[in-house]
Amino acid sequence: DFVSYKDRRAVASALKQIYRAKDAAAGERELDAFADGPWGRKYPAIAQSWRRHWSEVIPFFAFPDDVRRIIYTTNSIESLNAKLRRAVRARGHFPTDDSVTKLLYLVLNLAQKEWKMPPREWVMAKAQFAILFPDRFSLA
Repeated sequence: DFVSYKDRRAVASALKQIYRAKDAAAGERELDAFADGPWGRKYPAIAQSWRRHWSEVIPFFAFPDDVRRIIYTTNSIESLNAKLRRAVRARGHFPTDDSVTKLLYLVLNLAQKEWKMPPREWVMAKAQFAILFPDRFSLA
């Protein structure tokens, strides 16, 4: 949101250094380097935004790279939310809360049938989850 369209790709690749850092301290050093670099000087609001939300970014660094790759994108969540919004918007208003719940249940069931292949990063992330959370993650 802070970058002109023509610079987005270059700024995004510069920001990758931050979220690909091995830990929070290295990420903070990369953020400082970004802020002092050409993109940070041209778009200072980006580094300010990262610093404002740094407490939400730090937990991300606790995970291994394989897990990070699977959790940093929200495309699948946004796609599912778009399907739910589309279904609700097409019907307008509902007589009861139960009718909305039933509609959303049906939309989720239909969406689940489209999920044929997991993301390619899932295999490695699944192995890491099994190591990190052996009591909460079953390999069955």
